[in-house]
Amino acid sequence: MSAESQSPSSVASRRTVLAAGGMAAVAATIGASARPASARVRLTREQRRVVIIGSGFGGAVTALRLTQAGVPVTLLEQGRRWPSGPNSDTFPTVKTIDQRALFYGSAPRLFGRPVSLAPYAGLFNTLLGPTMSIMSGVGYGGGSLTYQGMSLQPSRAVFEHEFPAALDYDEMVGHYATVARMLRLQTAPDGIVDSPNYATSREFKRRAEAAGFDVERIPMPVDWSFALRELRGEMKPSYTNGDCAFGVNNGGKQSLDVTYLKAAEATGLLDVRLLHRVDAVSRTSTGAWQVELTRTDERGTPLEQQVITTPTLVMGAGSGGTSRMLVRAGATGRIPDLPDATGRGFGTNADRIYVWTSLLGAFPTPQGGPVVFGSKDWSDPATANTVIQASIPPVGIAGLDLDVRSTMMVGYGVSRERGRFVYNPLTDDVALSWRYEGDRELQTRTIAPRVAAIAGLDTLLVDTNALVPSTWHPMGGMNMGDACDHEGRVKGQKGLYVLDGALLPGSAAACNPSMTIAAVAERAMSRIVRDDVGTII
Repeated sequence: MSAESQSPSSVASRRTVLAAGGMAAVAATIGASARPASARVRLTREQRRVVIIGSGFGGAVTALRLTQAGVPVTLLEQGRRWPSGPNSDTFPTVKTIDQRALFYGSAPRLFGRPVSLAPYAGLFNTLLGPTMSIMSGVGYGGGSLTYQGMSLQPSRAVFEHEFPAALDYDEMVGHYATVARMLRLQTAPDGIVDSPNYATSREFKRRAEAAGFDVERIPMPVDWSFALRELRGEMKPSYTNGDCAFGVNNGGKQSLDVTYLKAAEATGLLDVRLLHRVDAVSRTSTGAWQVELTRTDERGTPLEQQVITTPTLVMGAGSGGTSRMLVRAGATGRIPDLPDATGRGFGTNADRIYVWTSLLGAFPTPQGGPVVFGSKDWSDPATANTVIQASIPPVGIAGLDLDVRSTMMVGYGVSRERGRFVYNPLTDDVALSWRYEGDRELQTRTIAPRVAAIAGLDTLLVDTNALVPSTWHPMGGMNMGDACDHEGRVKGQKGLYVLDGALLPGSAAACNPSMTIAAVAERAMSRIVRDDVGTII
């Protein structure tokens, strides 16, 4: 059934029910980003050599590799910096939601409770749609600040099934290794896994193996010594009670701000501009790129209008951000002659999030996090999928009392459904066109039976995506081989690059996409530094 054929009442009923489960519950209630009305502020103009929009995995890799090559870079990020450290309270927690949760947005209810949040440059943003909502992280480091951290490398068979042949898997292995080294990936040690706080993780492993599925420890960008110190009482809990769902207050998480971006800053060539919201991008009559933006305070109040001109513009605002900006630029004539494939090829990674409740009280509290174990079923590349367990603190969600008996399971995998971003001239905005339950075949025939088998008959599963369709893993819109070449150069647009999730072909090959976005960017930069620096850049 198409989005256009949904009845208003059915769409409204789905959107008024809050999705359950950790960050998905927040995502389901975040409204579209509210842009404060512009006041009369000064306008400044300047020229920069390279401008990157967005500080997520693609933007961070690009910033580091260009600055290491001696190229000065200006990095624009609409969010703020989120420094953390032992016993800090930088990030909000699931149990104590406040304005820091939302980017310039508000929600009348969160986790089944009425709240009122003032506009703020918070952590989460969403592109709401009647059949699919895209959630994304905001801040210096993008989604790495809030993602659970699963860092998975696809198998050869699944990668070659999902990605163009131009991306040689043997070469990509080296780039995955670079990302793993930069993020200092570790699996949870026995001292964590065997502790009382991680009993729920062990229960997931026990049940998955009893159902006949392989289980393994998931590499994470986490220094687990911080969690061990929490268990010893040396720091207040952050990992070990599940409060890390919105960011890790105690530090030890190797997010992009303390890895790639910190290394880029150390070169002295990275000009970081936080709280800079891009309003439009365009190409000038001379072929240069123009970025119109607003510098704001943390409340979103405009402080300055800026116009930056550059010969080299790198789009790193994520699948939703990058695709929407370029679709709008093409539709309004700001960038003539964009490829016909612009805005097409969007995929959701077949995300499915379940609240898993034991009827016999099997899940003790507190539940340590982030993710420890996962189960891969990659034997058939056409139906490859991964299921993981993730903790949630005991809170009320969607009117449900999620006490110590509940936890989360998350599944994702390959799928064939693709959507596209469409410009609406009446609103001067871009929306996602997605067929309702487009990933249903993989989700219900493959992921759901695996989740049910792991859960067992003595538990209750709530499929939150059936209530509010959403994805934390948006990909595509400027797909490699279609809108861009395999290094992210937008076809027919000299000096314009896409190096983020929009470049991926709507799939991360049964993995969450962060690791692959970074590895694809590493591959691209190895060629761009070699071939483009000194000519285009």
